[in-house]
Amino acid sequence: MTGSRKGILLALLAFGIYATHDVVVKFLGSSYSAFQIIFFSVLLTFPFLTVYMLRDVGAGNLRPVHPGWTALRTLAVVVTGVSAFYAFSVLPLAQTYAILFAAPLLITVLAIPILGERVRLRRWLAVLVGLTGVMIVLRPGAAELSAGHLAALLAAFTGAFASVIVRKIGRDERSEVLMLYPMLGNYVVTGAALPFVYQPMPVSHLGLILVISAFGFVAGLCLIAAYRRAEAALVAPMQYSQILWAALYGALFFDETPDGATLAGAGLIIASGLYIVLREARVSATTPVIGTRGRLFAPTSPRPSERTTPATPDHATPDPASP
Repeated sequence: MTGSRKGILLALLAFGIYATHDVVVKFLGSSYSAFQIIFFSVLLTFPFLTVYMLRDVGAGNLRPVHPGWTALRTLAVVVTGVSAFYAFSVLPLAQTYAILFAAPLLITVLAIPILGERVRLRRWLAVLVGLTGVMIVLRPGAAELSAGHLAALLAAFTGAFASVIVRKIGRDERSEVLMLYPMLGNYVVTGAALPFVYQPMPVSHLGLILVISAFGFVAGLCLIAAYRRAEAALVAPMQYSQILWAALYGALFFDETPDGATLAGAGLIIASGLYIVLREARVSATTPVIGTRGRLFAPTSPRPSERTTPATPDHATPDPASP
């Protein structure tokens, strides 16, 4: 089996594990606040992260080279985690994924002011098609726009913002800095909120929290291995397989069936996202915009693209042939 095929299979495995992770989040979210779930899942992830970081034998420290951007990214990751966990707890799985899949479109837009990138007509058209898909999923006027929908949109935006920051500072910052500070931020913020939302948890539910931590971490390691074996343009689109897991898990555990509007909107979002990553991979020698996403909304796992792919330099000149 070629390295690329192994990478694709590892990515499919990773996103399947992530989808199972999200099922547990949704189950616990019916009883506990997102702040409580994230606090304990991050707490239980620290031992995994400690062992992982001990493998690094390179010289260096944990002080960020760009403290301002690191702080902004940490805040964005915290908001992304809380918003996405809440969205999973109150929305159907397929609908949540469909909205979160809009993140690559938002990365394309945010890269203009933050990275100085130029986006030409065809990529703008792809963004508009994808955003049309989001509107089809949301159905404003035809269905009530709930706090869960707004939370999913916020998670897509802040996750995209965090990924664009990685592209800006990723060459200068150590991977350990990029991993550790968001986890510390999640721990501090959700810990501060915990006294106001805490509900006693039986041992069985604490066990499920451990499942969230372990699944998120293992899936992150699988993605790291996938990005090492295959190009980002092949690995990143595998995340769209989660819509299949969402349909399966939704039917099995939550009596959910994706309606026509959700499937149609998700189809437009996925098609536009695929166009963006494949087009950019063809014209760019650096990381495709979608390749910096990793897992946008898992605050308890390593972010593979931050460890294995270079960020686009700020001074890079866009290819005039690119859309």
